[in-house]
Amino acid sequence: MQITSIAAIYFLFWVMSAFVMLPFGVRTADEAGVEKVPGQAESAPVNFRPGRLALRATIIAALLTALFVANYEYAWITIADIDVLPKPPGAAAD
Repeated sequence: MQITSIAAIYFLFWVMSAFVMLPFGVRTADEAGVEKVPGQAESAPVNFRPGRLALRATIIAALLTALFVANYEYAWITIADIDVLPKPPGAAAD
């Protein structure tokens, strides 16, 4: 596998994990007991920490990319393993 392919897969895993991690650890003003600013949405986070989110996404994306590349190299799970469609009539058995 080329390094550019690995970088592209890492980027996709990073974006996916960042979006999945967004709602975790967020507290609203009511939950934190802080006074709201006039015009503030009730669901607005009190202390959004993008650095912490990026760090978590980086670690998760690195682990997922490593698993993906290892599966690519060692073929633990292949397309044949996840083929759930029935074989057409008259098809040769493998």
